[in-house]
Amino acid sequence: MNQGLLNLETSAFYVMLMAYTLCMFFYWAWMGSKKDLMGQFATYLAIVGLIANTAAIILRMIIAGRPPLSNSYEFLLTFVWGITLVHLFIEYRYKLRSLGGFVMPISFLILMFIIMSMGPEERIAQAIPPALKSKWLTFHVLTATLAYGAFAISFGLGIMYLLKMSRGADNKTNPQGFISRFPDLETIDELSYKVIGFAFPLLTLCIITGAIWANYAWGTYWSWDPKETWSLITWIIYAAYLHARLMYGWKGKRAAWMTIFGFAAVLFTFFGVNYFLPGLHSYASSQLISIV
Repeated sequence: MNQGLLNLETSAFYVMLMAYTLCMFFYWAWMGSKKDLMGQFATYLAIVGLIANTAAIILRMIIAGRPPLSNSYEFLLTFVWGITLVHLFIEYRYKLRSLGGFVMPISFLILMFIIMSMGPEERIAQAIPPALKSKWLTFHVLTATLAYGAFAISFGLGIMYLLKMSRGADNKTNPQGFISRFPDLETIDELSYKVIGFAFPLLTLCIITGAIWANYAWGTYWSWDPKETWSLITWIIYAAYLHARLMYGWKGKRAAWMTIFGFAAVLFTFFGVNYFLPGLHSYASSQLISIV
């Protein structure tokens, strides 16, 4: 039975990979043309990818007999799921299809990282180390998944803002080319603020539940482990963004750059710390077990 489920999970993974890859190219083609059908195909492919992504996660849960949140492969799988889920919600809610051209490449690159750096033995379900067996693990990683996914969206919006501003486009102009697919600068800026306003409390919960989990696992709430330190740095960057916006009215270019720096910190918190700054959050390298 497990072998059959493993084959189904592998199939779901490659369906997801194909759907996300194709939808990325269709989003780009739609932005560079006036054919709305391409945009519709891009959205449908993103939905297909999300369904396959969800199936892969559910199958991993059945195979492992636990939430699929205990190693790098499983977290990246849920990270991509979170990115796509938030993206599709925003596309539907705000009619912002052009965002897909900047968000889906992130999902694609994460999946390429899985394929290129993780062999079959590193992607199979592993037993949870004793230190990780806690209900707080699930809360900790789920909040991180949604927060990081939303921060990826704000990153895409920041790139869109800077691109449109660099073309001299404001609310009163009608730029040509793919920039014409973007909403006005004020809308991009305001939406980025809303997304970060949604993600920041989740990141805060991620750190709090992580501290509780650390106390359960190691008897201390905070040990200045590299992962903990960089999570705090990421939290400070986004806290500074919200503070500067609310107290000093920071908007526009400065705010867009902060969303980019913030997401760079998110990526380093996961990839940089995991592979260059080993600590309590990294276990056997063959298993690539690491908690965000």
